[in-house]
Amino acid sequence: MDYEEKWRRERERSAFLALEDGTIFRGVAFGAERDAVGEVVFNTGMCGYQEILTDPSYAGQFVTLTSAEIGNYGVNCGDAESRGLFLSGLVINDLTGPSNWRSEKSLDEYLKENNIPGIYGIDTRALTLHIREHGNQKAYLSICAALDRGDAIARALEWDGLDARDYAAKVSCQRPYVFSSATAEKRAKFHVVCYDFGVKTNILRSLAEWAAVTVVPAATSADEVLAMKPDGVFLSNGPGDPAAIAYAVENIRKLLGRTPLMGICLGHQLLALACGAKTARLKFGHHGCNHPVKNLSTGRIEITSQNHNFAVVPESLPACLETTHVNLNDGTIEGIRHKTLPAFSVQYHPESCPGPHDSQYLFDEFKKNF
Repeated sequence: MDYEEKWRRERERSAFLALEDGTIFRGVAFGAERDAVGEVVFNTGMCGYQEILTDPSYAGQFVTLTSAEIGNYGVNCGDAESRGLFLSGLVINDLTGPSNWRSEKSLDEYLKENNIPGIYGIDTRALTLHIREHGNQKAYLSICAALDRGDAIARALEWDGLDARDYAAKVSCQRPYVFSSATAEKRAKFHVVCYDFGVKTNILRSLAEWAAVTVVPAATSADEVLAMKPDGVFLSNGPGDPAAIAYAVENIRKLLGRTPLMGICLGHQLLALACGAKTARLKFGHHGCNHPVKNLSTGRIEITSQNHNFAVVPESLPACLETTHVNLNDGTIEGIRHKTLPAFSVQYHPESCPGPHDSQYLFDEFKKNF
């Protein structure tokens, strides 16, 4: 394709991202040909864009990737972390074609198949700095609709947003199922029930290394879970505002002391709420696989994978909980443990997909409570 043809096609697919504060970022559309509304966040990971795209915790969000070139290793369906894509859209700087023997399709094709719009050609570093200064913002991605700047900004402002909204119910499975693998069948000495608030496949793989795993919908009652006679209950990651999921908080409260509990990400926040703590929104959240966290009991520093907009309020921590991990970037709580009951949680994703493997020991800590 010569330069003039490329220029013509890009003009035909011109798009822009309108933030609620009136800022406009212009670029070129790719992926699904539809407009979308969502909350803009940025992810600082250098790789793992497919795992990021398939993380249900991004439901309702436009994910901005700070790495300059995206798409270079294509898409391999075996690397997906969930049954589908739940994000509102993808925002990148430069879209490149695949060059990888494992690639089954291009990123553009993958987004089209899953009806997810994208925009490239944006100065993603400028967008990231804007979010850092002004906080996460509602936004409207204009691709198809003949909107002017004012209309797009108005639509962003009209969107309900993520606060006080139960997004876990949108991404959770609809009925219980058994996660099976060759490893699980050989090593299933224990039984773990996993609440699916937006669970990632590699979390289930990590549990299946040593346990049979039953996955249940987010709204499953505590009595139903206990009737399955689990050795422990896992509270998964997921999207949205934890304070909006009152039914999950109540179920966790009923499970405390009756079975060992481990929570991550949203599950961490829900466990804290069940114990009497409070949660609040962060200015721009934690999204990426390079966040330093300190284990207060060992002094060890872990590089972690994170994806959340809310956090536990330190001043609200009840006497029954102790802080076990802290974020070295901003001092937020990254881990808690109940002082008398077998229950603990961390704010990050120890299954490390994508991300480093520094925190996988936490699954062994969970097993010790059985």
